[in-house]
Amino acid sequence: MRQSSEHHFTTGDGASLFYRAWLPSTPPQRALLLFHRGHEHSARMQPLVDGLQLEDYAIFAWDQRGCGHSPGPRGHARSLAQLEQDMQAFLDHLCEQHSLQPENIVVIAHSVAAVVAGLWAVDYAPRLRGLVLATPALHIKLYVPLARPALALARRLGLMENVQSYVRGGALTHDREQARQYDQDPLISRQISSDMLLDLHQGARRLQQCAPNLDTPTLVLSSRADWVVKNLPIRRFFRALPSPYKESQVYRNFYHALFHEKDRHLVFQDVRAFVLRCFERPVDRSRLAQADRYGLSAERYRWHQAGLPWLHPKNWVMMKLRLALKSVGRISQGMRIGLRSGFSSGSSLDYVYQNQPGGFTPLGRWLDAGYLAAIGWVRVRQRRAHLMQLLGEVLQNNTTVLDVAGGPARYLIDLLAPRPDLNVRVLVRDRDPAALEEGRRLARPDARFDYAQSDALDARALAAQGPVDIAIVSGLYELIPGNGPLTHSLQGLAAAVKSGGYLIYTNQPYHPQLELIAETLTHGDGSRWVMRCRSTAEMDELVAQAGFKKVKMLIDDDGIFSVSLAQKL
Repeated sequence: MRQSSEHHFTTGDGASLFYRAWLPSTPPQRALLLFHRGHEHSARMQPLVDGLQLEDYAIFAWDQRGCGHSPGPRGHARSLAQLEQDMQAFLDHLCEQHSLQPENIVVIAHSVAAVVAGLWAVDYAPRLRGLVLATPALHIKLYVPLARPALALARRLGLMENVQSYVRGGALTHDREQARQYDQDPLISRQISSDMLLDLHQGARRLQQCAPNLDTPTLVLSSRADWVVKNLPIRRFFRALPSPYKESQVYRNFYHALFHEKDRHLVFQDVRAFVLRCFERPVDRSRLAQADRYGLSAERYRWHQAGLPWLHPKNWVMMKLRLALKSVGRISQGMRIGLRSGFSSGSSLDYVYQNQPGGFTPLGRWLDAGYLAAIGWVRVRQRRAHLMQLLGEVLQNNTTVLDVAGGPARYLIDLLAPRPDLNVRVLVRDRDPAALEEGRRLARPDARFDYAQSDALDARALAAQGPVDIAIVSGLYELIPGNGPLTHSLQGLAAAVKSGGYLIYTNQPYHPQLELIAETLTHGDGSRWVMRCRSTAEMDELVAQAGFKKVKMLIDDDGIFSVSLAQKL
């Protein structure tokens, strides 16, 4: 049996999480990250560590927050998004401590952790060598009729903060000794936060929708006799994965706890073989840059671009929404700005950032409040906060900042207003003269701001703005479906940014209302606002090809908008 050592790492919110490390005798070149299923802890991964027989691999397994030796209420985290952040912090810590590269790491995650790891791989695109998702909890069998909506109602009423798991060892494995150990383990908590259970349901749905964005070679393991999760969503998820190296293994009479089943050696053999195959193949992500022409995101874009057929029932609903928007919607200040200037315009976004409902009559202000509370606008404001956070981390004295397609750059004005002593030069460039004039008015009399007209997609014009220490492109690339203009823009930014300088860029890998937006909202020229969501992996590949390396990323809990910090190599 391989012996483990005990360690801790610090997460983004300052929590100190426990983990075990099984290290080889020489500095490791390859590693495995193990994420245990809900309720459990890292010591429960010992059979998997021994069964894989990968002695020259470093193997690491954490105790998720709220589990095992890690702090926090048992079975609780703020959200699945917080667990994703923890996974990224764990990966960053291990890479720094052991001089590892994500390209030489395979992740193995079980049950609930498999869902979180899948979301993490989609949202953060950590460039892993491979991913093993064992019996992912994409749909938990609750057995009680209407259990989920009843639980949601109870939470809205402030009731049932936690629930107790019905699962006992005998429902997880045929191995009686393993079942006994599970039932008697003092570190295993049967409690799970109700909010986490509900968030798991939403996160599992999003993972299934975003499966085409998961480009990492993936092995999906299923148990035909699983008492805990349904298998049909797992099969659908697997079919939607785009990687040419995806694999699936199904075990006929196994229960949910594959790594503790009676014939678990069969599972270990399959996982070991997959890990070795991952390292036999070279890493090639160049095809990600062609996702605007091939793949599901391009197909979805063309589908929404074509629009609904005239006789489709949805089209009649959308027609009513468009009519309501152009008539009653005009008494809402935000909708009126969108109809006049375009819902994707800088003027419209500037209004959304202010988040102050306005309009004619109380009804207009009420409609405007609902408009500003749309999930997309809520997350746009979160994107702004993340942008300011990352910029604040790298902004120093004697720094030149270039904000392309910046509009009035209100967020930069807000960020720098409390710091008049900071010696910086801010170059705000945009094509819209009205937005630039509004910026000059807002920034007056701050002499640090320089507003001028320029095209954010013109590589030569961008290169001419340099040299700069920090370049920012926010909210622009999300509006452009093709990758050609982005490539030229990024080349111009790479020419403008000094070596060792930074690029801060935003991306939209997912949106739950693409069809609604395409059928009801318009650009400033009156054309339909049809969006193509770029996966994080695709956007990062375009940035990497321009000569930048991503060093940090923030993303909202719904996975709609990300803000990334990259350094010029």
